[in-house]
Amino acid sequence: MIPNDPMMLLSYINMKLRDEYDSLDALCDNLDVSKDEIISKLNAVGYRYNKDNNQFK
Repeated sequence: MIPNDPMMLLSYINMKLRDEYDSLDALCDNLDVSKDEIISKLNAVGYRYNKDNNQFK
C-alpha cells in the first residue's frame, strides 16, 4: 500500500524510483498501483514526473 499523504507519497515514490525501479511504469506495474493516481496526487501539490531523472520534482 502506498502512502495517502502527498508529501509521504513523494518521498516514498522517489526513494523507490531511485533505489529499485528504472521507470514510473515499472514501479506501478510491480506494486500494482495506478500511475494516473500517483501522478494526479503529486501534480496537485506541485510535483511533476521527470522521466530523464526518473523522479518527481
